[in-house]
Amino acid sequence: METQLPLLPLRGVLVFPYMVVPLEVGRERSLNALEQAMLGSQELVFAAQKDTRLDEPTKDDLYEVGIIGEVKQLLKMPTGGAKVVIEGRSRAIIHKIEDEGTYFRADVEEVAEDTEITDETEALMHAVVDLFELYVKNSKKMPGEASLSINVDDPGRLADTIVSSLDIRTAEKQEVLEIFSAHERLNKVSDILSRQIELLEIEKRINVRVRKQMERTQKEYYLREQLKAIQKELGENDDHVGEVEELQQRLAAMEGLSDEVHDKIAREIDRLTKMPSMSAEAVVVRNYVDWLLSLPWTVQTDERVDVAEAERILNEDHYGLKKVKDRILEYLAVRQLSQSLKGPILCLVGPPGVGKTSLARSIARATGRNFVRISLGGVRDEAEIRGHRRTYVGAMPGRIIQGMKQAGSNNPLFLLDEVDKMAMDFRGDPSAALLEVLDPEQNNRFSDHYIELPFDLSHVMFITTANVLHTIPRPLLDRMETIVIQGYTEEEKLHIAAQYLWPKQMENHGLTPEMVEMSRQATAAVIRHYTREAGVRQLERQLGTISRKVAREIVQGHRGTVHITVSNLAKYLGPHTVHHREAEQADEVGIVTGLAVTEAGGDVMPIEVTTMPGKGRLNLTGQLGDVMQESAQAAYSYIRSKASDLGIDPHFHETLDVHVHVPEGAIPKDGPSAGIAMATAMISALSHVPVKAHIAMTGEITLRGHVLPVGGIKEKTLAAHRVGIREIILPKDNAPDLEDLPANIRRGMQIHLVEHLDTVLELALSEKIVREKVGTEK
Repeated sequence: METQLPLLPLRGVLVFPYMVVPLEVGRERSLNALEQAMLGSQELVFAAQKDTRLDEPTKDDLYEVGIIGEVKQLLKMPTGGAKVVIEGRSRAIIHKIEDEGTYFRADVEEVAEDTEITDETEALMHAVVDLFELYVKNSKKMPGEASLSINVDDPGRLADTIVSSLDIRTAEKQEVLEIFSAHERLNKVSDILSRQIELLEIEKRINVRVRKQMERTQKEYYLREQLKAIQKELGENDDHVGEVEELQQRLAAMEGLSDEVHDKIAREIDRLTKMPSMSAEAVVVRNYVDWLLSLPWTVQTDERVDVAEAERILNEDHYGLKKVKDRILEYLAVRQLSQSLKGPILCLVGPPGVGKTSLARSIARATGRNFVRISLGGVRDEAEIRGHRRTYVGAMPGRIIQGMKQAGSNNPLFLLDEVDKMAMDFRGDPSAALLEVLDPEQNNRFSDHYIELPFDLSHVMFITTANVLHTIPRPLLDRMETIVIQGYTEEEKLHIAAQYLWPKQMENHGLTPEMVEMSRQATAAVIRHYTREAGVRQLERQLGTISRKVAREIVQGHRGTVHITVSNLAKYLGPHTVHHREAEQADEVGIVTGLAVTEAGGDVMPIEVTTMPGKGRLNLTGQLGDVMQESAQAAYSYIRSKASDLGIDPHFHETLDVHVHVPEGAIPKDGPSAGIAMATAMISALSHVPVKAHIAMTGEITLRGHVLPVGGIKEKTLAAHRVGIREIILPKDNAPDLEDLPANIRRGMQIHLVEHLDTVLELALSEKIVREKVGTEK
């Protein structure tokens, strides 16, 4: 029998018979249908939409089988919608839907439920219940107690209850709703449950596989993150592929490589690609390739060969040092004419502080070469020069190859500092390893143990520095061109201080010429009374001390210019720290002014001799070295052999003891250059003839009285000039050394060149004592 009831379209939800379902109603037509039902029997027809996306469905958009339900509770919401609780009563076939304008009305036919239960149906019910329990057990979306609520004896109602609780599409539920036979409905639900259980199994397998994959991925991710953190702390990078590509690109960018070098690098990169990135061998190979690619195999800087410009730069940076400047300018002149000249190997020898290292920097600037310096002081391992073989842990190239990498070109100026201070032990002799480096005939294929490829050093300008020559092995010294840089004279120091050191210290301490002014006499006083050195390091320190104290004065409120003069110099530097010996003022018996060379330059050295009754002993005091003692013995023996000719008692050695003393006994002294001075002092003491106070001397003496040449003529002459002595006696063979003296010193000094002690005595003693001319002894 057909009845007319208001129709309420359902979107995304389905109502089954005997089910109580809460709904939210918000659409205008649905609310109007609800109101019509409440005015009558409170019954409605519920039909599901075929397309849930439609907001305003038409009658063609609704299924033809629905549910007749009763409104149990209605609650209108302030927002305009309504909440309603409905109970499904029975299935209904919708024959006709009429649009009333504000809602739908449907002609429906109620379908009676099939309640017949056969044995087959009962068995099917048990099977469906078991399937549902299995589904609930495997499904994570169904609560465990859901299976307990399936306690229904009616087969149709059982099917409806189970399908309504399944998480399936609305269309599938509608198919079940449209099956009126309970047995067929159970079959349909059984199929749905079987398929859902199968899907759950598949989903479970997928989940297990995904979970394992995720666990593995998460584990790898976690480990990689840990590895990255460790590498970050170690400063490493695990981007192995990127590193290999970068190395290959660097190799491709290098031009002019020899086939030997290119093939070696390419083979090592190929080896690296086949190794695990974190293996120990890969790290070794990667470092090795990086070294090979970092070396300047073919990179050269443009060398400046402008002799005039180079001379200007050298004179701008250093005062004096004529010999070494001339040698560099000669080299540049030859380079301007011939490009095939190999780099020179110079050895600058001189006392500390004369500017050997800074001179090398100026040469690099003057020639336009890159500058690199390594210090060889204390080096005692041959591997420091040639490197370690790669089989050793932590192997590295030697200092030569490291210096070439630092220079960034294959024609730098390479300074080997303190070459005289290398040592040797069980690890080898580093000076022997330098023989190949400093040999122009061999160093075009220098072999480093780590690099294992010949590297061309023939374009490098090597400069070595040393304080003394006697500690340099002879084969190594033979490969170098020695240029001796002597200590500066007071005049030169004065010029250096005024032109270089004082302006530098003022700039370093924030001073300007308006703030402080230092007189030339004050600078000379600093040089003479506060420094004792051949170079200018101590002088620079003293000028720095003055600058600091002046800066403090200015900061504390001093107004005007601070004037540094001789009278107030002690305020800044304290009492004199260096006391120079002055020349003897009067002629005295047994006292001779000798000349000596120390690490601080030249100095005068008074030699005192006295005689006393005794048994002919010769006492030598003043901490004299072996050579100096032997020189005194030679002078004593000569005097004994020539006593009669010298106007001395021939038997003095039986009745008199002779005591030779050199003052400042705490300072060690050695060398043969005081021979004629000690002989003259002994003869004066034994003959009681005074020695002229205004004369000084130096020279070695033989047993026959000949005077032999000595070193340090320039320094000794300057020392005599400094203390006011204007007449000196020098060996005749030292005449060429006088060329090194400044012209004003040569003009202001009377220099006697002698060959024999007799001439020395004629010049030095105030009275003539030689009885007869002593010829050449056979």
